Formats: sequence, C-alpha cells, structure tokens
Amino acid sequence: MNRKTLVLPAVIGLLAPALAACGGSGSGDGDDAIAVGTTDAFAISKEVPAPFDPAYAYDAGSWNILRQTVQTLMALPRGDGEPQPEAAEQCGFTDTGNERYACTLRKGLKFSDGKALTAADVKFSIERVRDMKIKDPSGSDGLVSNVEEIETEGDREVVFHLKTPDATFPYKLATPTAGIVSKDHYSKSKLRDGFEVSGSGPYTAKQEVKDDRLVKTVFTKNPEYKGQFKPQSDKVELRNFADTDAMGKALKDGDIDLMTRTMSPEQVKQLDASPDKNIDLVEMQGLEIRYLAFNTDAPAVKTKAVRQAMAQIVDRGALASQVYGSTADPLFSLVPTTITGHANSFFNKYGNPSPAKARQVLEKANISTPVKLTLHYTTDHYGPGTKKEFEILQKQLNDSGLFEVSVKGVPWSTFRAAERDGKYAVYGMGWFPDFPDADNFLAPFLDKDNFLGSPYVNGTINDQLIPTSRREADRLAASKSIRKIQDIVAEDVPVLPLWQGKQYIAARDDITGVEWALNSASNLQLWELGRGVSG
Repeated sequence: MNRKTLVLPAVIGLLAPALAACGGSGSGDGDDAIAVGTTDAFAISKEVPAPFDPAYAYDAGSWNILRQTVQTLMALPRGDGEPQPEAAEQCGFTDTGNERYACTLRKGLKFSDGKALTAADVKFSIERVRDMKIKDPSGSDGLVSNVEEIETEGDREVVFHLKTPDATFPYKLATPTAGIVSKDHYSKSKLRDGFEVSGSGPYTAKQEVKDDRLVKTVFTKNPEYKGQFKPQSDKVELRNFADTDAMGKALKDGDIDLMTRTMSPEQVKQLDASPDKNIDLVEMQGLEIRYLAFNTDAPAVKTKAVRQAMAQIVDRGALASQVYGSTADPLFSLVPTTITGHANSFFNKYGNPSPAKARQVLEKANISTPVKLTLHYTTDHYGPGTKKEFEILQKQLNDSGLFEVSVKGVPWSTFRAAERDGKYAVYGMGWFPDFPDADNFLAPFLDKDNFLGSPYVNGTINDQLIPTSRREADRLAASKSIRKIQDIVAEDVPVLPLWQGKQYIAARDDITGVEWALNSASNLQLWELGRGVSG
C-alpha cells in the first residue's frame, strides 16, 4: 500500500500555508495542553461495562484512547511499512512456516506506576484476552485466537506458538488487543469496568466523567515510557463533543486545537470553499469502509437472491456523492482500493445498477415482490451523514418497485448488542482496520466467531483461502487467494460494501505533526502533536 499524506491545497486548491512552514517540533510545554476534539461518545452501561479494557474494546474511538496509554510489542511506523518493535527490542518468526514468533523486550521497561514490565506480563495480557470467563462477543479476541501457547524465558523473552501459519501476526501484536497490562490493575478473569486505563505507553490518562459519560481525557507524558515514539507535548486533552457543529465551533473559537473524528462532509466542504486563515485542513488516504451486513438466517434475507437483488439495485456512486461529496468513493469490495489484493468483485458481477436485472434475479428464485425489509443504522457512532445515507438507500430500493423498505435509527449502545444477537435482518456498519492488510477486511466478517456474529459460513473461504493467504509472507503473493474470497462474497452477498472514506484533520496553524497524527490503520497518534509558531 502506498499511503500519501496531503495538505488540501495540493489536492483541491485550498489556499492555506503548508504545515511544514508553521512551526518546529513542539515546545513540550506541559502547561499549554493541546486540545483535540472528537464526537466519539462513551457511556458506561450494562451493555458496555468496560469501553477501554483491551480485552473488550473493539472500535476506533476506544482504540484511540488505548494507543496512547497501553504499549504493544509491535507498532505501526509513520506512513507505510511493516510493524516495528515498540515494547520489544526485536521480534520475528523463527521458523519457515510462520508458526513460531519470538520477541525480546526492551531493557528496563516499566508500567506508569513504576512496576517492572516483564515477559510474564505479556503472557498474562494475551492470555487474559483469550480467557473464556472474560471473553465478550463484541471483543477483539479473534485477533489472538490463533495463539496456541505462550512461553517465556527470563524477564525479556517471549515466544508465541501459533495453531496455524499467520504472516499477519506481527500486525496483530501491534493492535491494542495485544496491549500489555499489569496484574495490579487488571484481573485475569474480569473486565476492568469503567473508564480507567493504564499501561506503559507514551501517556498516562485521567478521565473527566459526568453522569457515567466521558467528557474529557487528559493525557500526560509518561516518564517511565521506553519505546520508539517521541512525545512532542507533555499534555494532550481529548474532549468529547455532542456533535460536529459544537466541535467545529470550538475549533473556530480557539477552544480546541484540532479535530478529526468525526468531521462532517459539510465542514470539509466549507473549509474548502471558505478557508479560515488560522486553520489548516489536511486530507489523508483513508481506509474506513461502510457496508450493509445481513443476518443470513433471517427469513427476509435468507434467500441469496434477495441479497443479490439489493446488490444489483444499490447505486454506490449516487450514495457517496449525494451524502459525502468528495470525502467518499464508491466501493465494490470489502477490501479498499489502496490495499494489496483489492478486486472490484461486486462491479465485475453486477455492473451498473439495474432494477430490471434485479427483477430477473428475484423472479428466477420465485421471490414475491415487494420484499419487505427494515434497514437499521446507528444514530451516534459513524457521523452525521448516516441518517441521510440510509434514507437514500431506502429510496433507491423502494423506487425499484421490488422492495418495501423502512429505516430505523438506534443508539450505538443498543444497536451493537442487537445486531450481534441477530435481531436485525439488515443493518449498516463501518470498519476501521485493525491493521492495513486485506486479511483484516475479510476475516473479521467471514471467519469463525466473526466480529458481526454472522451465521454465514463458507467452507472454501474458512478452510482453504484464508489459511492459504496467511501462509504468504509476501502479501502480493497472497493476492490470488484474497481475490477469490472477494469474488465469493460478491456471489453470496453476506455483506454489501458501499463506500470508502477519506480521512481529514482540521487543525489550528500553530499545531505541528498533524500529518502524522493518524497512522495507516486510521488511529490517532497524539504523541506526534506539538505546538510551534503560527504560520
């Protein structure tokens, strides 16, 4: 993958100074905290008891908190590239079959409370994620489910024995799921309820909470941290806003210094058309995708022909342009266009939208029309455009005369549990990758114990193609198997890809390091941010 970081002037003519001209590497003044805005909402509930426990957390917003505070053996580097040692001094496969992975920890590692971090803590942390007593259906344990055994030797050596070959394992060790935590603060068989989080990462975190909802997280440089990153500020605040308008106003008024998740298409368009002399807008290559998921056991969509007819009708180009404008592109596969192994499988099978072809599909399968469906979406997780997106999908399907569709919006705290429990026949989801490899856009939705809780099973994918692709250390060589998976998905339609988004950051022009503030998996790297001189 070739990742480019672009300031919008170079892309769409926004007349603003290049970031490089606006200051140095940051003052590191702890009394002048950099304030970052987000619309991510976190509330403690029965359904979501532990949003920041690595054994539970599995969404981009939670991982943005964890990446600053909980260290991993490996980490994604700036821009492109394979994972590099972080808490580890070195790591690598020690066999030819990609089944034995060994790491040596850095000397003198400590948790933020001063306690030594050893190989035993690594073993404890990974095994904790896999513990059946703590395992949650919405968790990310699938990332480490292939670990059969973990051995330690002394305080610095740890060896992972995998059940099957997996060339992507270094990427998985770079995710917060593999974050290293202390027995003093995390139970082996119980989640750490609430918002508290601690580890050995670049920052420590202190939360401000009101009515069981997170208002602000203050990150302070961790003096015990040893790793590859170099924090540019002593203190960074992540402030939670109710909506994009409130976040945008705070940036314009100077109350915050930067905003990213989740800027609205209208905000991007406005900053393009009427640039603020004190605010720079940065566009980056994005790997966010949106898709419709199906409960393939639900009576309304159990027949493949119904799902194929929807795939034949949906106009991705119109959907992306009408809702998201230049901030999104139509997507014809679960794998984004910039990832090695991408194939336009849905376009190859269905071509341009055609209600006439969809009617033929339904008639051949003896499906009575109109097919009645409810499309569910979450109202508070993927940004303000989601409601309009589903209204357009509803109109496209209903205008065909083949479907009678209603739409229903549900808060994320209710939505996630309901879709996982199979209560929705069709529902909208988004995906920010755990790591930038095609495997991570396929296996989470198709493999056993998948993220969606989907009942869809395809033996060729699960037993042959995914294992074959994971044996290949050369990811280009894995593309043959990966493309076959995409073709099967286009035929069976257990999911229906819709669009691929771009990433944007808006920042006041004295903030440096903005071009590195999001990594190739779309996660925040707050340690890159510093304060320089206004351009």
